[in-house]
Amino acid sequence: QVQLVESGGGLVQAGGSLKLSCAPSGSIVSINAMGWYRQAPGKQRELVARITSGGSTSYADSVMGRFTIFRDNANNTVYLQMNSLKPEDTAVYYCNAVRFVYNYWGQGTQVTVSS
Repeated sequence: QVQLVESGGGLVQAGGSLKLSCAPSGSIVSINAMGWYRQAPGKQRELVARITSGGSTSYADSVMGRFTIFRDNANNTVYLQMNSLKPEDTAVYYCNAVRFVYNYWGQGTQVTVSS
């Protein structure tokens, strides 16, 4: 089992920045990848950014150039630095970890961007 604890959401004006963090615990050995997903009201959950155990990253087109995912290898925490935020970035953001064939999810953190 993997537990994920997220923090860093909040309310910010358009053009502002926020940094989300996700700290894994439990059976963190052999986590293949971690990422951030988001779900806005009435919409499906979508992948925002992902980082593999080897350090490869990928991003949704809508956040490319504005968001950066990175990992602190000292404590395995994964961060999502979000810059130039837009109202359409408003959503609940969920941390995800993939270990073997299993997906684990955090509790979600609300990000609200006001215009």
